Amino acid sequence: MIKLLRTNIVASWVLTILRIYIGWQWVEAGWEKIHTSGGFHAEGLIAGALNQGTSEKPFAYPWFHDFLAATTNNGHNAGIFNVLVPWGELLVGLGLIFGTLTLAAAFFGLLMNFTYLLSGVVSTNPTFVVIQFLILIAGFNAAKIGLDYWITPFLRKYLPFLNNDINTRRVN
Repeated sequence: MIKLLRTNIVASWVLTILRIYIGWQWVEAGWEKIHTSGGFHAEGLIAGALNQGTSEKPFAYPWFHDFLAATTNNGHNAGIFNVLVPWGELLVGLGLIFGTLTLAAAFFGLLMNFTYLLSGVVSTNPTFVVIQFLILIAGFNAAKIGLDYWITPFLRKYLPFLNNDINTRRVN
């Protein structure tokens, strides 16, 4: 299965369709948050995540609760998330749509999805996780039909640590 995802041209086309679909979802979400009147505010989501546990049923992810509490002053200062969330969603979406730094975009999309899941928001996040995970497994084949077809060889030329066993030419 992994070899198919990493080398097959049909898989490349299917992954491109999935990549553009999920990229569009991220762009829409980010664009909506950026253009919300009054700006995007993550305080409500963070407060909800911080107030989930009780003494009878403690937090499912205490380490994540501690992280949110420490980075937001117990939910009172979410300024960094008010910027990172909408712009992160927009940039992840653009990267996935255009196939630019695709694996980085899929990774950061996964990071945001897991953050939402750990905060108690299910929504479409499981679907996004599966698609982005497939993109990551497929590696370069998921971005071949995109700008990474030219960007990846260029980056590998100047950053040799990016060279690996994945062939960068089109597979028929």
